[in-house]
Amino acid sequence: MQKTLIIKNAVLFTGPESGKVLKNYDIFVRNGIIEDIFKSGSKKINAKKTIDANGRIVMPGFINSHMHFYSSFSTGLNRVKPSEKFIEVLENLWWRLDKKLSLKATYYSALVALINAIKNGTTTIIDHHASPFAIRGSLFEIEKAVRSCGLRASLCYEVSDRDGKKKTIEGLRENYEFIRHNRKNNDNFVKGLFGLHASFTLSDETLAIASDLGNSLDSGFHIHCAEDISDEEDCIRKYNMRIVERLNKFSILGPKTILAHCVCVNEREMDIIRINDAPVVLNPQSNANNAVGISDILKFAKNGILYGLGTDAMTNNMMEELRAALWMCHLKNKNPSAGFAEVSKLLLNNQKIALRHFDKIAEIKKGNYADIVILDYYPHTPLSSDNFYGHLIFGISQSDVTTTIVNGDVLMENRELKIGIDEKEVFEKASNIAGKIWSSF
Repeated sequence: MQKTLIIKNAVLFTGPESGKVLKNYDIFVRNGIIEDIFKSGSKKINAKKTIDANGRIVMPGFINSHMHFYSSFSTGLNRVKPSEKFIEVLENLWWRLDKKLSLKATYYSALVALINAIKNGTTTIIDHHASPFAIRGSLFEIEKAVRSCGLRASLCYEVSDRDGKKKTIEGLRENYEFIRHNRKNNDNFVKGLFGLHASFTLSDETLAIASDLGNSLDSGFHIHCAEDISDEEDCIRKYNMRIVERLNKFSILGPKTILAHCVCVNEREMDIIRINDAPVVLNPQSNANNAVGISDILKFAKNGILYGLGTDAMTNNMMEELRAALWMCHLKNKNPSAGFAEVSKLLLNNQKIALRHFDKIAEIKKGNYADIVILDYYPHTPLSSDNFYGHLIFGISQSDVTTTIVNGDVLMENRELKIGIDEKEVFEKASNIAGKIWSSF
């Protein structure tokens, strides 16, 4: 059966690669693929589903390049001991929370995050999971949630030595088996990376095994890199080298690898990252919240490093994170004019990162998959291709996403979910699970 959709009367931003703003345009989608883009009224095409954008902004869905679904259960948690250092944040909050996750909790925490992603127009997510006492099958539970919501996601389990050798082996196996499983599926919705926590929780033995397994699959890795100076200090003290040098030694770097944070990397490390074409993913709000510093986006740009944007689960709203990236760049450089061009490239760079794992997404053009959002924004000042990012950061970002479409399927229309899931019921179940977890804090 043919599945057809037409979006009419759009103010269309074609995407970060082409960067065009087209006014009064229609988009025709057949079986998930963008088949035609044309001036409104210039062609008569019948479709089974018609959405009238009515002059609103239509653009590609957002990409979140570093996320933690399981963090959904931290919202409102107030039984956590105050922390003065980053390692204390991990010990007092995250390493206590992740140990309490069951497979059911993992599933519902992911479902909550995915629903919120749909409501904020995020259509592709690269997630990083941890549940040390429910490792086996955890990625498969998250996959079920992803597929039920209709989004695209790359998943991994964060291997770590912090909970003992048995847990390390389970994490290695979960990554390996999940990646192989998804290779057999060979679709464009769920992918796998080989997850690693961070240098300071990984022994040389574990890194060597992970490197062998991950590289045998050509999957790429997903790791927290130099998020805090304590991670660098640990690496220098134990191994007489910096983190990126250590990762390079174990062949962890490469075009498919995600290096999250990189707040504390130096120029030498930046050179190694660039030579290996490994993308760095910035998480400005999380870094500010944890008081670890501000990643130097201007230096990444100057050094020819591919830098993208994630939320580290601080939000599901990529426009909010984009704004924060600009404010943090101004603050770091003590210059309110610094970095607008570099920050604006974050959406394009997220597209480049995602296209290393997914096919034909993140741009509204013929032949691409229809991952599209409509935002409730009518420009109140002149809008053109030249000033779109000014509108996005200072105007569009303050508007609601009204409609979210992935692969031509309407997941939300006029703020109403269309995925066959009762949001209220899901959130009530999630709240009950979270409450039981909190009671044991």
